[in-house]
Amino acid sequence: MNEKIYNKLVRDKIPEIIETDNRKCEVELVDKNELIELLNIKLLEEVNEYLESSDIEELADILEVIYSIIKQRDISIDEVESIRIKKNNERGGFDKGIKLIKVYKKEETSY
Repeated sequence: MNEKIYNKLVRDKIPEIIETDNRKCEVELVDKNELIELLNIKLLEEVNEYLESSDIEELADILEVIYSIIKQRDISIDEVESIRIKKNNERGGFDKGIKLIKVYKKEETSY
């Protein structure tokens, strides 16, 4: 028998898709704490996949994982969006492409 071990979080319909493809799989439902840990790992995985490919589908996967983390942590999307807007208003976004090179103390002038 040819098997591949994944031992990672997958989308909810993946087991169905595997069964439809005339294959079998072994799954386990995890508790909320482990789910949050696995979502954090999945977030890194998806970010790395995006960095390697620049594929818009990977951005969609990143958002899906972020939405799941928000839901599991009992936070509303509106709360996250409100924080994002507040930070954008106070500190700006990343649209201008400003790269900070260094920060140093201004020379004091004596009178």
